Amino acid sequence: MNGEDTRDGPRCLVTGATGYIGGRLVPELLDAGHRVRCLARSPGKLRDHPWAARTEVVRGDVTDPGSVAAALRDVDVAYYLVHALGTGKNFEETDRRAARVFGERARAAGVRRIVYLGGLTPTGVPWRELSPHLRSRAEVGRILLASGVPTTVLRAAVIIGSGSASFEMLRYLTERLPVMVTPSWVGTRIQPIAVRDVLRVLVGSARMPADVNRAFDIGGPDVLTYRDMMLRYAAVAGLPRRVIVPVPVLTPRLSSHWIGLVTPVPAAIARPLAESLRHEVVCREHDILRYVPDPPGHPIGFDEAVRLALRRVRDAQVTTRWSSASVPGAPSDPLPTDPDWAGGSLYTDRRERTVDAPPEALWRVIEGIGGDHGWYSFPLAWALRGGLDRLAGGVGLRRGRRDAQRLRAGDSLDFWRVEEIEPGRLLRLRAEMRLPGLAWLEMRVGTDARGRTLYRQRAVFHPHGLLGHAYWWGVSPFHALVFGGMARNIAGAAAEQARLTQAGERTSVR
Repeated sequence: MNGEDTRDGPRCLVTGATGYIGGRLVPELLDAGHRVRCLARSPGKLRDHPWAARTEVVRGDVTDPGSVAAALRDVDVAYYLVHALGTGKNFEETDRRAARVFGERARAAGVRRIVYLGGLTPTGVPWRELSPHLRSRAEVGRILLASGVPTTVLRAAVIIGSGSASFEMLRYLTERLPVMVTPSWVGTRIQPIAVRDVLRVLVGSARMPADVNRAFDIGGPDVLTYRDMMLRYAAVAGLPRRVIVPVPVLTPRLSSHWIGLVTPVPAAIARPLAESLRHEVVCREHDILRYVPDPPGHPIGFDEAVRLALRRVRDAQVTTRWSSASVPGAPSDPLPTDPDWAGGSLYTDRRERTVDAPPEALWRVIEGIGGDHGWYSFPLAWALRGGLDRLAGGVGLRRGRRDAQRLRAGDSLDFWRVEEIEPGRLLRLRAEMRLPGLAWLEMRVGTDARGRTLYRQRAVFHPHGLLGHAYWWGVSPFHALVFGGMARNIAGAAAEQARLTQAGERTSVR
């Protein structure tokens, strides 16, 4: 046990806790009073989660009967949230073998219920015509239902939440292409569901009666075509209206290459997702309401689900550690273990330097930045950027500082604003210049393993649309000069300040 757990609720095993849904389900189960054990091939991937100390983490693999049996010992409810999508050509066989192992070991351990999140399958489509992805998800559901353990199979289509592969594909396609030549499947009707509703139903399924052993369709209140989803995403995200031209000749294979070219979603994942969109996926029933009723405000509609997924960026929550007006740790926020391509496009320039000065000397330089002190690199470039901002109707560099030595949260600082300040440790600035996106500049004071002072600098840019991406790549050749020079000169100024302080102390002693 990573930490003492005094809960008396059912013990739940969560497989796939390092994945998108699993990583968000664990804290929801804990908040509901359940005890949680996580099965992970690489337990170290869970150490950055704030809930890790409240769970039991065991190492294992769902294809290994021994580790599965050990993980299921004394478990009441087992969540099966793994699949082999993107692992290679034989992913269907891997899924089949893992489901059989899990079902057999769950029955032997006396598990009261299995809960599985699968995919919504189209009505009236022959089995052989289903995409391999949907076919495998459906087969896993049937194997678990036949395991002898009462099983709840939840079937969902597109899950709307930052980090979900299908939503990230939608996000990138819409953000990066103002004019799109698209496959014919953009006309396919889909019933998306917000990640918050998926998690709510998953948690509620833990307490289903013992005689329930069946599949349930789950979806949100909106039935939309993929084209509708792209257009509505653009509207919610504040992007210009997109022009979408379907082309029938784009097969799923060609579509996956097209998606791979336009987005960072790997082709191995993009292809099965594209194949799954050939057929309509709409709920045929809503029987889940008998066991997990909708509370007020649920299910969440598509537009609101997109707003929740984008809130992290809108409220300047650039990483999950940054506090803002949004609810910390909301299920739609990206997590440290999400794929690199999750959470929307985010460009970062990082610099780090060892400083020959005590931390307090470095902090004085950082807190005194801007205004008459300038920005410690290429003054002409900063002046030019400020002038261009003024021409565009922005604030330019004319605002200066409220105080020459001290900053506080909310202060204006040339064309930045102090978003966060932790005296002696952190200064985070949010850009208020005219930009095709959102930008931050972060400066930190720390120490290394040898006790030396470290200066860490990070510039972050979240582009809006194609123009935002073009802007970043257009200015990136100057980053070494501007940001590199800034880090070097700040470290030098701190060292010089420390040298002068020491010289003054020696003089006063004499």
